[in-house]
Amino acid sequence: MKKYTVSFAILYVSLSFQYTTAKVPEKKPKIVIGMMVDQMRWDYLYKYQDRYVEGGFKRLLAEGFSCENTMIDYALTITGCGHASVYTGTLSAMHGIVGNSWPLLDKGIDMSCMGYDSVTTMRSNSSSGKASPRNMLTTTIGDGLKVASNFRSNVVGVSVKDRGAILPAGHAVLQG
Repeated sequence: MKKYTVSFAILYVSLSFQYTTAKVPEKKPKIVIGMMVDQMRWDYLYKYQDRYVEGGFKRLLAEGFSCENTMIDYALTITGCGHASVYTGTLSAMHGIVGNSWPLLDKGIDMSCMGYDSVTTMRSNSSSGKASPRNMLTTTIGDGLKVASNFRSNVVGVSVKDRGAILPAGHAVLQG
């Protein structure tokens, strides 16, 4: 089996919501995990399931929800476009991430989809780490979870690539 770059967007939903309805609230999940494995077809989850250990993919398949019959009709199979499309539910024409980078003709440079000169890495004076979801024009699942919990839930994006972590997590991570 090929080696794959794994990108995780771990979305923790706090159970401290205040309900205002008289109905008994449905049980809310303690944790929501959105996972994308670059270049991995959905059917590999089942093809290689005999290799999984208890508590890992086996648990996710048994207790989780797998979105196998979905399709986002876009042609670009580039990391930034793909993560933005899956986690926003829309196309590049709407979310604005049209590639991993694109030319800024007026400046004569290529800008990363994550590039944003006015941001810095937290707790660092390094010139690297100037990455932000600000070039993405729409909200993500992570943004929706933050708003639904009145910004009490924790949303964390984890990936080797900045765009694989930041784009799925969304804009609301920057708020509190």
